[in-house]
Amino acid sequence: MFALISSSLSHKSHCSMCYTLNRLAMVVYTRELQTEASQSLSSSASFSMFSGKATTILRRMLAERRIGSFQVEHQRKKEKLDKTLKGLCITGRLKEAVGLLCRSGLQVESETYAVLLQECKQRKEYAKGKRIHAQMVVLGFAPDEYLEVKLLILYALSGDLQTAGILFRSLEFRDLIPWNAMISGYVQKGLEQEGLYMYYDMRQNRLVPDQYTFASVFRACSALASLEHGMRAHAVMIKRQIKSNIIVDSALVDMYFKCSSFSDGHKVFDQLSTRNVVTWTSLMSGYGYHGKVSEVLKCFVKMKEEGCRPNPVTFLVVLTACNHGGLVDKGQEHFNSMKRDYGIEPEGQHYAAMVDMLGRAGRLQEAYEFVMKSPCKEHAPVWGSLLGACRNHGNVKLLELAAKKYFELDSTNGGNYVVFANGYASCGFLDAASKVRRRMEDAGVKKDPGYSQIELHGEVHRFMKDDTSHRLSGKIYKKVQEMTSVFMDVDYYSVDLDASCPV
Repeated sequence: MFALISSSLSHKSHCSMCYTLNRLAMVVYTRELQTEASQSLSSSASFSMFSGKATTILRRMLAERRIGSFQVEHQRKKEKLDKTLKGLCITGRLKEAVGLLCRSGLQVESETYAVLLQECKQRKEYAKGKRIHAQMVVLGFAPDEYLEVKLLILYALSGDLQTAGILFRSLEFRDLIPWNAMISGYVQKGLEQEGLYMYYDMRQNRLVPDQYTFASVFRACSALASLEHGMRAHAVMIKRQIKSNIIVDSALVDMYFKCSSFSDGHKVFDQLSTRNVVTWTSLMSGYGYHGKVSEVLKCFVKMKEEGCRPNPVTFLVVLTACNHGGLVDKGQEHFNSMKRDYGIEPEGQHYAAMVDMLGRAGRLQEAYEFVMKSPCKEHAPVWGSLLGACRNHGNVKLLELAAKKYFELDSTNGGNYVVFANGYASCGFLDAASKVRRRMEDAGVKKDPGYSQIELHGEVHRFMKDDTSHRLSGKIYKKVQEMTSVFMDVDYYSVDLDASCPV
């Protein structure tokens, strides 16, 4: 019996010892995982009981539990960030949304990126859109084709056509939207010829243009005064039976007038099913572009008779026409009617047009007093208009005053430096004119060069002073020298030219 009790006690103590050792091993193992002190624990006797497959399984179970928890938490953070960013965009807090995205260090859903980029485009916050793109690149996010098109449009609108071109060429499938974005980007940046090249490339790829395409193409043809290209595009629009809109109609009218085809421009206007202030303003602008002041004023009266209410752009066209026609009193009447009759507050451009109008008429003191009484004394073009008027009439005192005020507000306009210097030169102050030009050079300001252009066989040729970039420049200069020598011939000039001159 003693042996049985002893055996029983021995068995119980053995079980108790095993249980104790097992608990001790689990505690030590848990600490080992938490502190990663595997070397110190590997030497203990208790840990040796969990060597081999048991240890490997326990390690894997604990590691997978931790990874799974991290993945769930990470996913929850992403979902919360997506929701927050969309909410900020909806409430107009774009700046906060972009800042939060960049600080988070997390990728978001493609849909969220699209919402952010769309908001940047609509608000013209192109720099913020570029920050979003940079965050994608840093985190290794690969945008899909939809997002790439969004980015392309944003870069094209911002004028960064080099980056837009890279995105455009990387697209596997190019539908009408990226083509339109590139064409519009070139035209808006003043690269109308390149915009037309893109349009013809698009046509060669068998894509059918839409309203947005034609709006850009007609604007390009207007700037280039390229009637042939404009008529081709108009013919495609008619042939394809593409329905136009107000923007396309106004661009088409403007194109025909800018290309000196008055009859076609007025014909298009007469055939419009809907006329509003935009199309009427395009018609008046076309007549004003060619100095047809009376036609502008007639159209303005007729527009009001049809119940169409003028807008600020309409009044600017009318004031410019009165300016070119020397109709100062008529111009003042229209200027005063803006606020009195239509509740339109005149802007800086309207005040600048009035100053130019008074200055051209030689009423410089009145123009100066008008500026001083106006709420646009801090608008640089107003002083620029007065500066030009003083140059034309040789008023040095007002010239210096206007120049001083203008350059305080805007010291980057090279054209007004030249006007200032020429004003001094026309009054005989050559030293002062030289100082102004040196000041312009020291400031690193350059005047945009003037140019002439002509369309020949569908191709627009542009020429600037001392320009030798044209492929036929050698022959052109040779022909100019031949013509100059002919006109410099005294006998030819006195006999033939005078006899044929009607004046």
